[in-house]
This record gives sequence, C-alpha cells and structure tokens, in this order.
Amino acid sequence: MRTKIGVVGLGYVGLTLTAALADKGFTVYGADVSPAVLASLSRGRPHIFEPGVEDVFAERIGRDIHVATELPKDTVDVAVISVSTPVDDVTRRPNLANLAAAARAVAASCRPGTLVVVRSTVPVGASRRIVLPELRAAWGDQVRLVMAPERTIQGQALRELVELPQVVGGLDDESLAAGVEFFGGLAQAIVPVSDLETAELVKLSNNCHTDLIYSFGNEIALIAERHGLDPLEVIRAANVDYPRPDLAKPGYVGGGCLSKDPYIMIDSAGERAPFLVGKARELNEYLPVHVAETVVRMLTEARGSSRGTRLAVLGWAYKGWPPTDDMRGTPIAAMMPVFSAAGVTVLGHDPMVTDEVIQQYGGEPVSLDKAFTDADAVLVINDHPDYRAIRIPEVLGTARPAFIYDSWRVLDADAVTAAGIRYAGLGYLPAAPAAAGSVAPATEVATA
Repeated sequence: MRTKIGVVGLGYVGLTLTAALADKGFTVYGADVSPAVLASLSRGRPHIFEPGVEDVFAERIGRDIHVATELPKDTVDVAVISVSTPVDDVTRRPNLANLAAAARAVAASCRPGTLVVVRSTVPVGASRRIVLPELRAAWGDQVRLVMAPERTIQGQALRELVELPQVVGGLDDESLAAGVEFFGGLAQAIVPVSDLETAELVKLSNNCHTDLIYSFGNEIALIAERHGLDPLEVIRAANVDYPRPDLAKPGYVGGGCLSKDPYIMIDSAGERAPFLVGKARELNEYLPVHVAETVVRMLTEARGSSRGTRLAVLGWAYKGWPPTDDMRGTPIAAMMPVFSAAGVTVLGHDPMVTDEVIQQYGGEPVSLDKAFTDADAVLVINDHPDYRAIRIPEVLGTARPAFIYDSWRVLDADAVTAAGIRYAGLGYLPAAPAAAGSVAPATEVATA
C-alpha cells in the first residue's frame, strides 16, 4: 500500500515537497486556504515557479496529487505542516498564528498517532510550545511529532530535497524513528538530532550564517567604495590559495528565508539579543537603499538633476540565478521610495517577473533593448543569464545612458567604458570616461 502524505500549506516549501514526494511514489494530499492557489494547482499549473514542479503537477494532479481546503478525514499516514511564519513589518516579531491553525486542522482531520512533521521555519521551542498542545488536546498521549526543516535553494529544490541530508528531531524516540523512516523514502541521507529544538536551531543557523557571510562581503564593498578601490579585486586577492574560508562577493541578500529568518533567530535568543545576527541583517537591508541613493546622486551629476530622468532597472526578482520570479525580499522594494522621492521614472525588465508585478511595484515595463536606448541610466539588480549574455555594442543606440550600475558585475565593463559610458557596481565607483561628455542624453531633463 502506498504511503499517504498530507501537506498543509502549499506555498514554496509545501509545493516543492509535494512534487518531490509524488515523484518518489507517495500519494500526496495538499491543503491550502487560498482558492486561487487551489484552482491553479487543480489545473496542474503551480502558482510558483520552480524548475520541474510544473511537470510533476501536470502529470500527477488528480492521480498521485490531490488538493483541497482540508486534508481528507482519517486518511493520511503523515501530516506535514509547511505554512508561512511571517515576521511583523514593524515589530519584526514572528507571527505563529498560521502554525497554530495548521496544528488544529491536523488534529481535527487526522487519526491519533499520525506522524506530524513541522516543516515551517519557527523560533526555537515553537514546535513544542505551539504545535504539541494542539495535538495533545485532541489526541491525548498518542502524539508523534518531529521537526524537519526545509533547507533547499530556489531553482534546485527538487534535486536538493533528495540529495541534501535531511535533519530530523523528534519529540521522543518513537517519533524520531517514524520521522527517520518517512524521510528515508525521500532523502539520500538522514541526520537524526536529539530533539525538536535542535532541529529548529539547525534551520535558523544555516540561514543566518548565510546572511552573515554575505553581509561581510557587503561590508568590504562599502569600505572599498570610500577609498576608491575595487572590492572584487580585494576579495579575489584575499582568497587566492588562502586556507581559511573564502570571502563572499558583495550582493543583495533577500528571498523568503534570508529576509525573515534572522528575525526569528533574534526572537529565539530571548532577552539577550545576538551580537551579530541583527547587525548583519541591518547591513544587508541597508545596501539596496545605499545603492538607490548612489544612483540618484550619479543621475544628478550626469544630468544636472534627478527629476525627470528615466532609470531602467533590470532584474526585479530577488535573485537572478538560479532564476526565480520570487519578489520576497527583493531589493527594488527598498529602492523605489528613494527613486520616487528623487523624481526618477523607473522602467522595469525581468525575464521571470510579469509586467503586472513590475507595475505593482511602481515601475513601467520595458523591453530589454529599450532599456538601453530610452533611459538616462541603467541599473542591473540581479544576475539572470539573460543579463550575463548582453553584448553591449549590440544594445546601444544613438542616445546612450550616462552610466550603467552593474550590481553583480556581469556585463563587459571594458565594452561599456569604450562606448563612453560610466561603469559602476557595488562598492565600485570609478570616474566617468573622458568621452562621456560627448554622448547625447536619452531624455530632456529640467533642472530644479
């Protein structure tokens, strides 16, 4: 008999897990409160982009994958909770209402003793404090509960769900054994840990460490910028044949996890705030604002005023590689208020993001070729392969941008400067080439 799995919450984590489990031969029942999500999935059309997921749903929906507002009564052998655990925009405290509601729904729809897996990212102690009481209230002592954090990267989730070691922490030995057996049917390696709390802290540790190491690269970039140095040269030289951990290149740090999980880690620390986690997140959140302010200043220097200028922004999703359409933690969200206050019209392009989403964020959709011919300046925010493939001489017209701010340094810098266009990047602000003064502006600009 095929094992039946329930997945409560069909956001990114639940969606990819559902596809991976179905591909491994499980029968999966997905539950979500969003009618739009259920309608789309019922047609075999995932609402979130992730390579391979659409193929699985198109083939298996209605056969191995079933979706509804609730899990079927007394049917599943394992219930996975993968609902969102957002942090408040003002207080930065995690909101665990979805977690509690999911636990109640599982307790009401599943048999006592059903293995319950917490997959959501939660503060240390939340599985025991929030989920366990809901299950015990309905099932008494017949509770089997594990915490098994999701640790995949967008763009490679289906592969990593199988290849990455799966960490599992249990309420007790019986729960742990059941969790290890379940994930043994999906992942190639299992890492059992002592308890629920250890598994919770594993997830937070992974993501906060990533936020920390990226923040140090950004720190180097900001210091290099003040001294007129090239941060990539500094980092390359520091890393050459040096036996200690490599320094990370500067870059924006967003996404659904890295923009949220540090605050969950801080909440887990209690009254004594961590020394590093909050500062790293503060720096990474400052970087897009710093870049936006720098771009406005460069526009003012080039055109006499920023007001009335047109800035083409390439890359609106939070990252370009692996490609995604995810706007959670996108740098443009922090940049747009700066551009708006400076009177800059923002043109937007992204191979993965729809025109409607660009408009929702305040941009005017533009084609890639028009971005280089109809704007006073170009800002490249992510490193999508389409941007890496740009051949500068082929995209330029008669009226050329005053500068190109290439955040990830993916363009041909020599080709840019040879065309008389100033080239810049994160922490890298060389002077404009001498020929820049003879280049015609892309638009008329009224000085203020």
